[in-house]
Amino acid sequence: MCVLIKLCDWSTGAAGILCYVGAYVFITYDDYDHFFEDVYTLIPAVVIIAVGALLFIIGLIGCCATIRESRCGLATFVIILLLVFVTEVVVVVLGYVYRAKVENEVDRSIQKVYKTYNGTNPDAASRAIDYVQRQLHCCGIHNYSDWENTDWFKETKNQSVPLSCCRETASSCNGSLANPSALYAEGCEALVVKKLQEIMMHVIWAALAFAAIQLLGMLCACIVLCRRSRDPAYELLITGGTYA
Repeated sequence: MCVLIKLCDWSTGAAGILCYVGAYVFITYDDYDHFFEDVYTLIPAVVIIAVGALLFIIGLIGCCATIRESRCGLATFVIILLLVFVTEVVVVVLGYVYRAKVENEVDRSIQKVYKTYNGTNPDAASRAIDYVQRQLHCCGIHNYSDWENTDWFKETKNQSVPLSCCRETASSCNGSLANPSALYAEGCEALVVKKLQEIMMHVIWAALAFAAIQLLGMLCACIVLCRRSRDPAYELLITGGTYA
C-alpha cells in the first residue's frame, strides 16, 4: 500500500516533468522552425504535454482511491494508467518516426531559407540563420563556400559572408572569404539535424522512463485489487456490514 501511495505521488511529479519536457521541445523548435516545415513533428511534444496534464489528474485519483481503499477507484486508476502507458508507447513510436524524417525535412527547407537571406533588412528567416550560425558555430549549408551561391552574396559584391559566420575567437573578423581561418568551417545543415534529433530523443527517453513508472503503478494497483477481492471479510467491514 505504501508503495502504491508513493507511485501516486510520483505520478504527480512526473506530470510536471513531462510538461516541462514538452514545453522545452516547443521552445527549442521555435528557434529552428524556419529549417523544418513539417509541423507534425511536434505531435510527440503535444501528446507528452497532454499526458503530463492527465498524469496530474491520475495522481489525485490514485492517491484518493488508495487512501479510501476503494476498489472502484483503484480499478479506474489502473484503467487510466493503462491508457497513459499505451499513449506513451505511441509517443515513443512517433518520436522515432519523426526523428528519422528530420534529415530529409531539413535538407529540403534549409536551401530555401539560405536563398532568401537578407542581411541588409533582415526578416525572421534571416535572423534565424544568423542565430543558428552563432549558436551552433557553423557557416553555410555544408560550409562557408555555400554563401557564394546566394543572391545576397552576389548583390553585396564584397566577397564576404555574414558576420555570424565569424569564430568567437577571431579578432577583427569581417566575414571576408580572403580570411577563411576566421570563419566557422562546419556547415549548419548537419548540426541543425543533430540538434533536432537530440530534442526528439529527450521526448523519447522521457516517455520511456515514465512508461516504466506507469507499468509499475499498474502492477501494484492490480496486486492491491486482487488482495481485496480475495478478502470478503475486509469487504464487509469496508461496506459497514458485520459477520459472525
